[in-house]
Order: sequence, then structure tokens, then C-alpha cells
Amino acid sequence: MKKKKDAPSSPLAALPSVDEILKSREGAAWLAAFPRYVVLQAVREVIAGERKQIRDGMQSPNPLSELFSAIEKRIHALASYSLQPVINATGIVLHTNLGRAVLSERALENVIAASKGYSNLEYDLASGKRGKRHVHTGSILRQLIGAEDALIVNNNAAAVFLCLNTIAKDREVIVSRGELVEIGGSFRIPDVMTASGAVLREIGTTNKTHLQDYSAAICEKTGLILKVHQSNYKMIGFTADVPISELVKLGNNHAVPVMYDLGSGNLIDLKPYGIYSEPSVQEVLSTGVDLISFSGDKLLGGPQGGIIVGRKDLVEKIRKNPLARAVRTDKMTIAAFEATFMEYLDPEQAMKRIPVLNMLFQPVESIRERARKLAAGLRRQGAAAAISVVRDVSRAGGGSLPDASFDTFAVAIIPSDITVNDLEKRLRSGPLPVIARIREDALLLDARTIRGNDVQRLTKIVSAALSAA
Repeated sequence: MKKKKDAPSSPLAALPSVDEILKSREGAAWLAAFPRYVVLQAVREVIAGERKQIRDGMQSPNPLSELFSAIEKRIHALASYSLQPVINATGIVLHTNLGRAVLSERALENVIAASKGYSNLEYDLASGKRGKRHVHTGSILRQLIGAEDALIVNNNAAAVFLCLNTIAKDREVIVSRGELVEIGGSFRIPDVMTASGAVLREIGTTNKTHLQDYSAAICEKTGLILKVHQSNYKMIGFTADVPISELVKLGNNHAVPVMYDLGSGNLIDLKPYGIYSEPSVQEVLSTGVDLISFSGDKLLGGPQGGIIVGRKDLVEKIRKNPLARAVRTDKMTIAAFEATFMEYLDPEQAMKRIPVLNMLFQPVESIRERARKLAAGLRRQGAAAAISVVRDVSRAGGGSLPDASFDTFAVAIIPSDITVNDLEKRLRSGPLPVIARIREDALLLDARTIRGNDVQRLTKIVSAALSAA
């Protein structure tokens, strides 16, 4: 049976065909500016939506201008990138969901320089022969922290896995029960140990582990003593653990290597800034520990990566593990790391130039001033809301410094014409999304993580969101 055509008077017949739209003046402009697939997909989706609405009796055909407007909006949506910049107004500096560390200007420049053309990624310019990619960061990293050797892989979970698989496969790894942590993405130390082929040997209790517990567990099956820094949580009260220096002595006495998973490693002594719970990599390395692993995109302020430093013979053995190729870093990551390490050659300048350190330890008065500028700008725009600058508390985030809080100032907004949840959604859904916090009946824009050059455009974005119908 032939499909019955819509009568000329049918509302469906009033809809233009896909071909007619593509041949229109607007269609020609879209095809010149966007990929044909995107334009075609947008036109088909909008026409199909209109047709369904009409058949369901929900509406009459929209005017052609509205139809074309809907198509253009859909084209832009389909042609936009999924991964896009946002303004972080949460006050959480290392926000895992927002990409953790913001890279320094020097790191960004080096990434562009290394990726816009060819590079000597694995080419030795001196000999004219094939080279190794790890040499670009190894030398400066050894210089900064005094390690015998260093290797960077794609994240710290991979670093831990690779170390365990290389050093302790089919052998026991001694770990305190209080350090069997789980971090984001359900990454658990026991699970990664099982996957690596190592055998977990738990010792002590959840809240207390003593040196004797480690000593009693050592046997002919022992392959490694692993200490895990509790960087993503804090246990207080009736607790005890064993310092890494004591574990190093124990390991030396029994010829058992000792590894410290620092998690959120940093290269600057933070004690002058009031942080006593986070040892520097150099401080830990000075104990004589055999291996250390830590993240690159946390307190270090670099790109995502897992950094392994320590004894040359062990690092070289890890480097030769076939799995090392599966978790190696690319040229852009290497370029970002090399430039970030360069910043640390001058620690005083690093505190200013590396965004993570600058945001965490900036003077609170500069945060207040930024909040005041934002609040004043919103008032000048006639924002339909009660606006005030309030004291608040920021966090490091990203599983770093869980016991540290940072005094901050935020702009509190209580909308007049819409709910605070509506405002949060509008800000989150805009062309440049703004991610904020809600506390009670106010939306908070924490000035700690709002960059200075974002204040003006944030003012416009928030004002528009408050005035939108």
C-alpha cells in the first residue's frame, strides 16, 4: 500500500524540505561555515521535531524565521566542543571534576611550541639517532629533588601499578591497614595491588600500626614495604603510624626495598605557609627511601601524570617493564612538565607563577578585593538580586591537604525574580559555564579561584543570568 501523501492544506505540508532549507540563503551560509554533516544533522533533527509536534497536535507550524533560528542554534550545539573552558567559582583550587591544576603560562607556551609542529621527542639531536622521551624531564627533575633517576607515566595510579608489577610481582607487599585508601574513581590500593600481580600483606589495625607490625611481617616472600600518604583523608584521635625514616631503616636491615606513595606530591616546603601535614618530595627522599610516586596535577601544579623517583637501578628496571609503554606520556604532557619544573628553579617565583600555589597561598586581602570588584560590578549592572561580600572557607581539593582550610571571600547572591537553583543552572548552562556553590538560600562565587581577568566577563554573565526571562 502506498503511503498517503499529506494534503496540500495539511500543516505538515507547510514544512520546508531538508533540500529546500539547504538551498536557501541561510542554508548556504551554514554550509560555508560548518561541516555539511553537522548542518544536515541539525536540519533533520529540527524538522523531525517539528513534524512530531504537529502530528501529536501539540502545536501549529512555527514561522519559518523561528524554524531557521532553531536550526542555527542546533548547528552551534552540534559543532561545539564537548570539553570546554569553565569559570571555577567554587573556591576549590584542585577541583577534580574541573580538571585539577591550571597550568602556568610558561607551561602553556611550551605545549604549543612542542605540538604545533615536529619536535625531538624521541630523537637525539647530538648523535642524530633515535633517543628516549624520558630524557626531556629526567635531568631537570633529578636536579630539583636530588633523585638518582626519575620516570613520568600518565597518572599516579599507573605509577603505583607499574612499581608494584615490576618490583613485587608474585611477592608480598606489606601495607598498614590504615593506609589501604580509596581515591576518586574507586581506585583502591588493594585492587591495584591485585591487578599488578603483587600479594597484599595487611598489618596493624585501622587506627594504629607499629614498627613491630612491619618487622614481624617480613619473610622470604616479602618483595616491598609500601607506605601510602593519607593525602585524601585525615584520621585523628587514638592513632599511630610509622615514619618513613623508620621503615627505611627496617628495609635496609632486611634488604627489602621501601616505597612511599605520596599521592599529592609537592616540591616546595609548605611549613612556612602553615601546612605541616604535607611533606615535600625532597624531604621524603632525604630519608633514603628507595622509590616515591606522586601526582603531577595536584600540588605540583602541572599536567596529569604519575612521577616515579628514586634508586637508579629500580627506576631503570621499571622503565624497561613492557607495561611502561602502555602508560607513557605524550609530547604535550612532557612539554608541560618540563616547563613546570623550570618554574621551580626559583621557588619564590614558582609561588607566584604556578597558578595552584598562587591561588592557595595568595594574600586573603587580594581575594577580598577581587570579590568587592565583582560585587560592585553586579550592582552597577542593576542585577536583580541582593548582593554582598561574605567570609567563607576554601579547600585545596583533589585529594590534597584534607585537614587544611583557607580563609576566603565570596560574593553571595540572593536572586529577586528567580530561585537560587534556577540561577545556578543558568550559569552552568551558558556559553561560558560558571560553576558555583549554593549555601542555604544564596549562590556563592568564591573569589579565590576566580582569575583576575575573569571578573569583568563574570560580571556580565551573572547579570545576564539574573535578568533573563
